[in-house]
Amino acid sequence: MLKEVTATRYITPLREGGSLPGLVEADDLGTYVLKFRGAGQGRKTLVAEVVCGELARRLGLRVPGLVTVALDPVLGLGEPDEQVQELLKGSGGPNLGMDFLSGALGFDPLAFEVSAEDAGRIVWFDALVNNVDRSWRNPNLLMWHGDLWLIDHGATMIWHHNWPGADASAARPYDASDHALRPFAPDITAAAARLAPQITEELLAEVTAVVPDAWLTGEPGFDTPDDLRRAYAGPLLARAAGVHDRINGLEGPR
Repeated sequence: MLKEVTATRYITPLREGGSLPGLVEADDLGTYVLKFRGAGQGRKTLVAEVVCGELARRLGLRVPGLVTVALDPVLGLGEPDEQVQELLKGSGGPNLGMDFLSGALGFDPLAFEVSAEDAGRIVWFDALVNNVDRSWRNPNLLMWHGDLWLIDHGATMIWHHNWPGADASAARPYDASDHALRPFAPDITAAAARLAPQITEELLAEVTAVVPDAWLTGEPGFDTPDDLRRAYAGPLLARAAGVHDRINGLEGPR
């Protein structure tokens, strides 16, 4: 289970991306980037953030800590932006919080170096979860205390937007031609040898168990949250063994 906290102060919206995340303080004295259940794709985005974030962490990649944040919409009454006001009103209850990495810098491939090994691990992971939002235009990578951190996994596992076609969607190749780490000659072979054996039914059951029931209940075609958890695990397990052979776009000049 994710740690549960309650938002005590809404600080400001973070006007980056389409989901309008906000910065909040919580009753554990932590500061979190809040992803709202009432935004964009709603709770599916939160599920993707948890499954991919917790999976990445267990594979040894750096991801900000995740918590569930209970939100009282009245915290945003002083926010003058009507769009943000509506977002707050529609997001009462449990939302997703990510540790705020104060002072972190956005990743710039011209300013920072990444080893072929580390680049390979991240590209392989992105291929596994079919992350379409790690391009050079929008890396969703941060440099913090000299280390590379992964953020924003809401645009992953696109098959969960159409469960009847999930198996076919999950079998598709991964296009890495625009990946932010392509210039660093990612060592996909080494990454696959190291990471693929770790993707087991047990690991995926552990990761999907972290997702709150409230974000899984009521999904059409699934009787229980656990049924849906198994549906999330299935494509990832099937994809892990051979996705390294289906990563396209790394060939040629960088």
